[in-house]
Amino acid sequence: MMHRSRQASRALRAVANRPSFIRTLTTSPAVSAVQAIKKTPSGVRNQATSATNPAPGDVRPPPASGFKQADEHVQPLVDPKAPEMDESFIGKTGGEIFHEMMLRHNVKHVCKYIGYPGGAILPVFDAIYNSPHFDFILPKHEQGAGHMAEGYARASGKPGVVLVTSGPGATNVITPLQDALSDGTPMVVFCGQVVTTSIGSDAFQEADVVGISRSCTKWNVMVKSVAELPRRINEAFEIATSGRPGPVLVDLPKDVTAGILRRAIPTESAIPSLPSAATRAAMSLSRKQLTASVKRVADLINIAKKPIIYAGQGVILSENGPEILKELADKASIPVTTTLHGLGGFDELDEKSLHMLGMHGTAYANMAMQEADLIIALGARFDDRVTLNVGKFAPGAKAAAAEGRGGIVHFEIMPKNINKVVQAVEAVEGDVATNVSMMLPHVEIRSMADRSAWFDKINGWKKRWPLSDYERTERGGLIKPQTLIEELSKMTADRKDNTYITTGLSDAMGVQSRRLEKPEEIQEALRWLIESDGPALLEVVTDRKVPVLPMVPSGSGLHEFLTWDSERDVQRRKMMRERTGGRHG
Repeated sequence: MMHRSRQASRALRAVANRPSFIRTLTTSPAVSAVQAIKKTPSGVRNQATSATNPAPGDVRPPPASGFKQADEHVQPLVDPKAPEMDESFIGKTGGEIFHEMMLRHNVKHVCKYIGYPGGAILPVFDAIYNSPHFDFILPKHEQGAGHMAEGYARASGKPGVVLVTSGPGATNVITPLQDALSDGTPMVVFCGQVVTTSIGSDAFQEADVVGISRSCTKWNVMVKSVAELPRRINEAFEIATSGRPGPVLVDLPKDVTAGILRRAIPTESAIPSLPSAATRAAMSLSRKQLTASVKRVADLINIAKKPIIYAGQGVILSENGPEILKELADKASIPVTTTLHGLGGFDELDEKSLHMLGMHGTAYANMAMQEADLIIALGARFDDRVTLNVGKFAPGAKAAAAEGRGGIVHFEIMPKNINKVVQAVEAVEGDVATNVSMMLPHVEIRSMADRSAWFDKINGWKKRWPLSDYERTERGGLIKPQTLIEELSKMTADRKDNTYITTGLSDAMGVQSRRLEKPEEIQEALRWLIESDGPALLEVVTDRKVPVLPMVPSGSGLHEFLTWDSERDVQRRKMMRERTGGRHG
């Protein structure tokens, strides 16, 4: 083995010493590069490159004299998809950002900003304290704050804003949230929450408000960071006011409202835009799908013998809804009945009006709904007070639907309300006024004479079952409440400005005895909790020139519970001082 190794070593040395082997494995540039490396002194960095030692005959020519003389036109390397950034919020706390976003959404009117303080929401109260941009309404209970916001939204058409603290403060607004969801009232509730690091640990006044309010809001969310706050506020206002209005809830942890924003945020998230690009895209797609549907509804109207329009609150909430409803009723000579929340959407002094239908409505309106061969539901949801026994509801329309000459057509903005109670032969989803406007050119003109048989039957019902068929006075000269409302209605009929008559819980009797021409003429009692002073107070604050005629005693119901009476508080404190010898009060 040792002998073989020595022989192999000698053979390799012999081959390596041959000149032809060196020429085969080396080139002149490589040799010169090796020589340059050998000549470089120790400790000096070698910067030899192929440019300093070019191959023979391969020298790059120098650039032209005008090549790249100025580089002002050269754009820096930027992401073309990167959004524009807003630096105006840098250095502000979450509470200060909240205040700025409220101003951007024009939340500055009296009674529009209602709340109740608490520890978890104090960073926001610190930011809005003594703000000159809007007035703050402090009720005695969060439930009252929610109902006040409902009243403002119903009176002004703008979303009511509520600010409450965590735990019990948030749970106390659940009833107003459900009420607003049922009535389609726009409301934005901001509630405090424990710091994000304590969520889920049963911290003091912690409650899963997002989970609790999920079923009674259109949308709810918990804000996780300060940078996320402006975007969530914009989303809240858009969702509350778009489509069918309703309540939304934004949960604000204390470390979010107390934290400071340190970086810029996208500009689009800090600027209100209603509706969003996604909403506009959905509306555009919906319009493309509506053409055939509204044409089929128009064909049914043209062949119907006994049509009726059943109008709900969606007509009032839709822009120009009452005007478009009148145009449809006049063009096709169709009688109109309205729900309680739809009152004022159609002039009740018009001969085509059947007034309110349902449990507390007129007999002739309910009779017309039962015998009509085509029911045109506009922004109504067929609730139980209208249909009662669904199986026995609208037999005439159901029979016409089976024969292909009528039925129930439903114009509704909320998909969940379509075919929920009754089956519609044609459903038109979207804004009521927009879709009816698309249908109007396809509707043929009909006069009252063309539908004389139908109107003669309706007029016969009106004579047989008049709403005012009661004794107007009692023994001893006392008058009926209906008489009082009728007289108030006559006294205020010639006023150009609005007059508000608040009736507490007597809303059904009140609207039966008063004829309404415009939607603004009625503000129905805010369910069973506010009664008279709530609506009256709201209308006076909204416009001090509007007369308010309360029909229940001042201070009744939950006045003490909901509103702040400064004079009564002074009297109470004075009494406390007298009874305690000046130690309290």
